Order: sequence, then structure tokens, then C-alpha cells
Amino acid sequence: MRYLYILLIAIGFSISFSSCSSSDDEITTDDTTIIEQPTLEAVTFTDVSYGADPQQVYDLYLPEGRTAEATKVIVLIHGGGWTSGDKSDMAASVAFVQAFHPDHAIVNVNYVLATVSGTPAFPNQYLDIQAVINQITTQSEALQILPEFGMIGTSAGAHLAMMYDYVYDTNDQVKFVINIVGPSDFTDPFYTNDPTFNIALNLLVDEDQFPEGTNYAVANSPALQVTANSSPTLLFYGDQDPLVPLSNGMQLDSHLNTANVPHLFTVYQGGHGNDWSEESTLDLTLKSSEYINTYLPVIIQ
Repeated sequence: MRYLYILLIAIGFSISFSSCSSSDDEITTDDTTIIEQPTLEAVTFTDVSYGADPQQVYDLYLPEGRTAEATKVIVLIHGGGWTSGDKSDMAASVAFVQAFHPDHAIVNVNYVLATVSGTPAFPNQYLDIQAVINQITTQSEALQILPEFGMIGTSAGAHLAMMYDYVYDTNDQVKFVINIVGPSDFTDPFYTNDPTFNIALNLLVDEDQFPEGTNYAVANSPALQVTANSSPTLLFYGDQDPLVPLSNGMQLDSHLNTANVPHLFTVYQGGHGNDWSEESTLDLTLKSSEYINTYLPVIIQ
């Protein structure tokens, strides 16, 4: 995700990843000495397990001075066509959040990748995201974080983020989704006119976990699952994307409009994000940062 590096370089931001030590602070008044609670240090936990599969792990970045009343969480979900990729692909996104939103916690997620030998993606990868959210929520008091979440996903990761929010987030813990070139409508002719599409979809779907007669293309299309309860969504698409057509962004935009869900739809010249101009990637980063400030603000008392 070079757009994050571009912004960091463009404004000359200095990033430090070191933890800061803390100590008790004493405030003396005329007749009383008040001992303030020590500020919690920043801490990072890598490869935290949330399931039995070795791929079910996440990295957790907890900021300095966090509290259970204020510190909200940004979840990062990598792409890779549901069959490849790793949380390390989101390193630039981690750097972006730490630099521009240092009071947020970060969860960088791995999920079990689909294989042709019988490990399907849907709904198992949605359920992996759910397991991460549930574990973080259960541990929120010990971690000293507030279990309210924003999600940033790229490509297949954006698809997973939208599906989780639009279908599985029944407790409304997710407050926004940032969708960067995420597939949103598998009923699009771009897919259905591809003779290999149905084969690929059948390999990705765990049929035993869907009701009999389910239209799998519809059931796994975020645009077709939008409701009035869907979270505000930030959409970024390329006008010449060979993997996710612009029509997917347009369809998602239309459904969000119909449901009156707050959203912003931005189209850049280029393909699947890796060839966007510096101006486009800077614009994307600034809009993403504004979305975080708007929908997942951390208010320090």
C-alpha cells in the first residue's frame, strides 16, 4: 500500500515505534498530595492466537496512555484473493495509523486461507473476523481498550470487512468500513460472463454452512447485503481495474444510497491500486484519516 508511504514522505512525518516508560506523577496542593495513576506503556503482541488453526493469529498494537473508556480499535484485513496474502502486507497501514492516529489500538488480522483441496473461504473467513472481534471484546477490560471498531480492508480484505459489517456485526460494534478496491457484487456480468467464475465461486463456498437453495453469488456480495444498519463506508476504485470492475463500486454506491447509509465513493484513474498516481494515493490517505476522525474518534480526557 504505497499510498501510506507517499503521505508519510510528503509531509515529513517522523514515526517512532519505541515504547515509552512511565512513572507515577505527583501533584501537590496546599495541603494534599494526589498520586495519579501511571500512564500505560505502548505494547505490541505478535501472532496472538484466536483459534486452533496456525493461520488464526493477529498482531495487536496497544498505544501509550490507553484507557477502557476512550481507546478504540482499527482492524486491518489484508487482500490476496481469499487464497493468499498475509498480515505483513498491511505494514504500511500499521505505520499510517500509528503516525496519524496514535491513540487508537490496531489489530492486524490473518485468516485461514482458502485452498483447492477443501478449505473454503465463505463463510469461514467472515467467522474468523468475528472470532477476532469477540476475543478482543472479551479481553477489552484487561487490554484497557473500548471495543468499538473501524475496519480497513484491501481487495479481498475489503470484501471480508464489508461482509462482516453488513451481515455479521449484529451488535453494531463496527463504526465504519474503508473499502479499497473490494469486490462487492458477484452477480456483475464481469464475473458471471467469465466461464471460470462459477467454478471459482464453488471452490470458495462452504455449501454446508448455507441454507439449501442459497444463491451463493448473492449471499456473498456485500452490495446485495446492504441495509440501513450498515456502517458508513468509504469506497475507492480504479476506472481500469482488471480484477474488480468499476461497476462493482457503482453498484455498491447505488445500494448504499438506497439504504441511506453515509458513504463516499471515489474513483481514480488506473487499475487495482498499485498504479494510482501520487495525487490519488495522497487523496485516499487524507480521506481515510478524516473518516477515522469522524466515525471512530478517540477523545482523551
